[in-house]
Amino acid sequence: MTTMTVKLNKIAFDHAKSLIGKSQTVRDERDDWSEHAPTAKQENSYLDKHGWSEYGQWHLGVDTEMGDETKGHYKFPYGDFHRVHRCGLISAESRAAQNHYDDITEAIAELHELLDGDHA
Repeated sequence: MTTMTVKLNKIAFDHAKSLIGKSQTVRDERDDWSEHAPTAKQENSYLDKHGWSEYGQWHLGVDTEMGDETKGHYKFPYGDFHRVHRCGLISAESRAAQNHYDDITEAIAELHELLDGDHA
C-alpha cells in the first residue's frame, strides 16, 4: 500500500474561499482552463515578485515528497494569481477525483458550490 503524498493545501483553500467571498472570480466554462491557466512565464514572474508562499496559495494540493520551493510541490492550480476561475476549479476537481485525492476533491466541490451558488 502506498501512502498518499498529495494533500489538501488548507492555506490555498482558505485563500480561494476568501477570493470567492470578495467576488474575485471568473465564471468561465470547463474548457477555458487551457487558455486561462497561467503560463510557465507568468508563474515564474509571479514567483519572482511574490515568492513560494504566495505562489502556494494558488494551488489546492501539495506533494509532500517534493521540496517546498519547487513547482512540483504544488498541484491543482485554480486561478490566474488574481481571481478564482470556475474552469480551474472544474479541471482540478476532475483530476483530484481521478487520482482519488478525496480531501482535495471535497474541498474543490465546496469551492465550486460557493462560486456557483453565488449567482445573483
